[in-house]
Amino acid sequence: MQSQRFRRIAAALMGSALLLCGAATARAAEDAPPVGHYPLPESGDIVGHTQIVTASHDDTVVDIGLNHGIGFDAMRLANPTLNMWLPGEGTDVVVPTRFILPPGPRQGVVINLAEKRLYFYPPAGKDEAARVETYPVGVGRMDWQTPLGTTTITTKIENPAWYPPQSIREERARTGKPALPRVVPAGPDNPLGDYAMLLDIPGYMIHGTNRPRGVGMQVSHGCIRMLPRDIDNLVHRLPDGTQVRIINQPVKLGWDNGLLYAQIYPPAEGESQAQEVSDALAAVNKAVKGKDFLVDYAHLMAELKSPSGRVTPLLLEGRPFPLPEPLPTFLDRVDAVQGLYDRLPGALAG
Repeated sequence: MQSQRFRRIAAALMGSALLLCGAATARAAEDAPPVGHYPLPESGDIVGHTQIVTASHDDTVVDIGLNHGIGFDAMRLANPTLNMWLPGEGTDVVVPTRFILPPGPRQGVVINLAEKRLYFYPPAGKDEAARVETYPVGVGRMDWQTPLGTTTITTKIENPAWYPPQSIREERARTGKPALPRVVPAGPDNPLGDYAMLLDIPGYMIHGTNRPRGVGMQVSHGCIRMLPRDIDNLVHRLPDGTQVRIINQPVKLGWDNGLLYAQIYPPAEGESQAQEVSDALAAVNKAVKGKDFLVDYAHLMAELKSPSGRVTPLLLEGRPFPLPEPLPTFLDRVDAVQGLYDRLPGALAG
């Protein structure tokens, strides 16, 4: 009888412990920052940490990436040997959620086309720490390139209708696809999604999408596509007049705790890889000029040849070239010196 009482007490205590653990886990989840939100470093250029996610039976690499704010191409670069649609239960999937911040001023919105990523630097309020938010985006194809330069957001539209331009209607006709109507109303068939932010570049905008798996790819007709949840989070906090800087930076360099890192993406379709290598070498040499820092150029060249999109250190950790090992004993060293003299004609004569 007494043992049954003890078992009931133990079970009650264990249940309470599990409830407390569950509550602590819930509080931790509530306190965690949203996906892609990071405090700006007080010094240095790197935010976030790479994650490893173990795939379940139904997971795809694409969906794992999107759940963590990483687009299709970035996941493919970070996991070159995995099947993007069927990695297999128990497979470790790399999620490259560590970023070198793009070059230039840390203000407004910055879109790096090579990276297929948007960065937003919200203004910090009183007693607030500076931070950055970063989101995957879809960008223009080679024949419909997103323009570079600095612009602004002029207008924001909820539930926008899409008026396909004549150029897109003609392209559809050439490829034999069904003709587009002159107006696509708001709804599930509208490729603009729920929101559109018009830019001060005629015909271009940042908008949502009804095809989220295309985010993180070079697939659009020049506009910037965002995941529905991301643009819904962002659109209400970007006032008209917000600066948007669009760059194309396949090689990013950044410092962290005195070490230089690189984050490298393939050049855009149609761009020269040779020019990317030349620009990367020049940028690295400029970054380390006057500093006591040995660059692992072999590692840099390997990353340029097969970019992973992951933050990688450039410090040379081994010998830059083979050096002879010291001889173990005094007699061995004497024999070695004698051997060197024997090779010099006349060195030991007379």
